[in-house]
Amino acid sequence: MTVRPTFLRPRRRLIGGLVLLWSLAGLVVAPAAGAPPFAARSLATPPEITVTITGTPGLNGWYVSDVTVDWQVDGETSSSGCDTVTFSADTPGTTLTCSAGNGGDQTTKSVTIKLDKTPPASVATPERAPDANGWYNRPLTVSSSATDPTSGVASCTSAQYAGPDNANAIVLGSCDDNAGNAAATLLAFKYDATAPSITGLKSRPGNRTVEIVWSKSRDTQLVEIVRAPGRNGAAESVVFRGLASRYRDRRLFVGRTYHYRVTGFDQARNASERALDIVATGALLRPRPGQTIAPLTRLKLTWVPVKRASYYNLQLFRRHKLLSVWPVRPGFQLPRTWKYRGHRYRLQAGVYRWYVWPGFGRLSAARYGRLVGRSTFVVSG
Repeated sequence: MTVRPTFLRPRRRLIGGLVLLWSLAGLVVAPAAGAPPFAARSLATPPEITVTITGTPGLNGWYVSDVTVDWQVDGETSSSGCDTVTFSADTPGTTLTCSAGNGGDQTTKSVTIKLDKTPPASVATPERAPDANGWYNRPLTVSSSATDPTSGVASCTSAQYAGPDNANAIVLGSCDDNAGNAAATLLAFKYDATAPSITGLKSRPGNRTVEIVWSKSRDTQLVEIVRAPGRNGAAESVVFRGLASRYRDRRLFVGRTYHYRVTGFDQARNASERALDIVATGALLRPRPGQTIAPLTRLKLTWVPVKRASYYNLQLFRRHKLLSVWPVRPGFQLPRTWKYRGHRYRLQAGVYRWYVWPGFGRLSAARYGRLVGRSTFVVSG
């Protein structure tokens, strides 16, 4: 007898677009009619988005030149915001978003562009106004400052100028913004810290007058003389202002000591000062009234000349008359020793008085004018 296998009639059921066939022999899965293949659904992937940014990078995430944003999208069926964009205007931060879809899958990518092509607006400022007449005459600090509306100011420099002297001095500085842009600053000014010179200061005494003479450097713009005691009872007075190299002071009190300060100023108000003291003389010029002289000094006595005088009579006293001579010029060199009325004399310690008269015509006529003057000096012990 032949034995045949027994088959059960397969059963059929539709579930979610799949046909399930089963029997005692097992389960078979098949796609329903008109449904997409199962393998195509299970292998689908989301779109890929890449971005290329072209521009010059600065600092801190900023760009400092035009920026182009270019999107590349692969595997999409739809997209938005993925066009190429170029930035030419400064922006503190603009965000771009590219989205792409593939059926039910979605991909999104964003970038933020910060662009600052503009250097900061900067300026150099001196710490103070010019010291005199538009000039600076001592070290000057110059500071740079700036504003920057986009990325903001990061830093600015400062510098000090202390020479050399220059009518066209320059201090350079700079300011940087946070994007890395830099702006230079410049300040031009006049600088002179060197005082003019006053040299060769000396005095020439006269009859209740003194002439003060000096030399000055070419950059001297003003000379000022202050005298103490001053005029009209003042402690001191300005007696001269100008550009001359000499000054004659008059109406002095014979025997009084006067202190003179001679100051030269340049255009930047730098100053150089020299000083001297004089004892006012009358008609008898040297030695000065009351001047102290060493015993061995070769003393020359001088006085102011008298118009049309043919000679002079000089007389010297120390308790009594020691000398009487008739020089023809307004001066006499006293010898180390001399003889008068049978006695030998020389300068010894003590106070001496001397007098001068002018003589006119022949000496034998003995025609004298009014006393030229009288004075004293002291010989030290």
